[in-house]
Amino acid sequence: MSYTIAAISNAGGAPEQAYRKMQSAAACPERPFAEMFKFEVPSLTVGTLDTLMNLSDEMGKTDSIVEQIVRKIEKTAADLSDRNKVDLSVGGVPATRYIQQFAWDSAKYPSRRPLKELVSLITGGAVAIEEELKQLVSSYGDKTAALQEAKRKKSGNLLVADLNDVLTEDIMRKVSVIDSEYLKTVFIAVPKAMKENFENGLEKLGKDLVGYGGPDWSRDSTKLGEPVSFGSHVDRHKVRGSPVVPGSLQLVHHDEDSLLYTVTILKGQYESGYYENDEFQAGAKIDFEQEFAQACKEKRYVVRDFKYDPSQASKSAMQLEQLRVEVDGMKSALMRWCKNHYGDGYVAWMHI
Repeated sequence: MSYTIAAISNAGGAPEQAYRKMQSAAACPERPFAEMFKFEVPSLTVGTLDTLMNLSDEMGKTDSIVEQIVRKIEKTAADLSDRNKVDLSVGGVPATRYIQQFAWDSAKYPSRRPLKELVSLITGGAVAIEEELKQLVSSYGDKTAALQEAKRKKSGNLLVADLNDVLTEDIMRKVSVIDSEYLKTVFIAVPKAMKENFENGLEKLGKDLVGYGGPDWSRDSTKLGEPVSFGSHVDRHKVRGSPVVPGSLQLVHHDEDSLLYTVTILKGQYESGYYENDEFQAGAKIDFEQEFAQACKEKRYVVRDFKYDPSQASKSAMQLEQLRVEVDGMKSALMRWCKNHYGDGYVAWMHI
């Protein structure tokens, strides 16, 4: 259903007479294509002609802005109801009836105020509604995304699932986990189709990360095995290799799509120290964990950030349920907000 607002001159007579004349002119009992209703607007404080002309240029944009706010509320309510019909009302009546029975709200929008000020008042109220809607929709979207991520981890394969939900005490009892100053056991998830490539190429992963070079006695073989001056005399990276400890690979678990392994790696190493004026200067420490994870990522293997906690499985279930409750609560609150504020936005639009 669509409406057209028509304004006519009453030729100095009573407004009611002009309305009846228009009704008579539009009456067509044989083909009643439309109905006519009064759209009563009080006398407004127009101001100067320049003010009115400037305001007239802005009114098209203002009308479009306020209408968009109303449409946003309608769309949000429709999305929340999965596109089922939602009864949005204006002052307790359907929008169509509100238009048919329109009466200027002088308490909310005093007609004695200058027209420009009145337009700003109406627009400001509508924009405030839009800002509040944006905040509520953003919060609801963030919470919904968190719920979807939690569900994905709960039901996903070993590449994404929460490992505390997957690995039982019986499984972990058979796994040797090291986390010392220099060595660490990491969990790596691999697609099943890449099993052979992973197992055969594991000890070459990150093959340029670790420097295995040491003192070079080739310059003077008579001092073989004796201490040498470190620092610039030792190229730690002359010989490079992977941080993977040979023989440390262990298959932990598998599902239909993926496999989970543990591998022990060298966590990091210090650059060679050196003496400066008889004072030893320690070398800087290099961390391999992040670079090794990146090397795995390039091969489409996933290093899982995991620390076993047998109580975490129940915590994850509780967190998931808590997220469901919070999302349901926010959804209901947002729907109530749409129903309560739709009328305010619609009233502002009709007064514009």
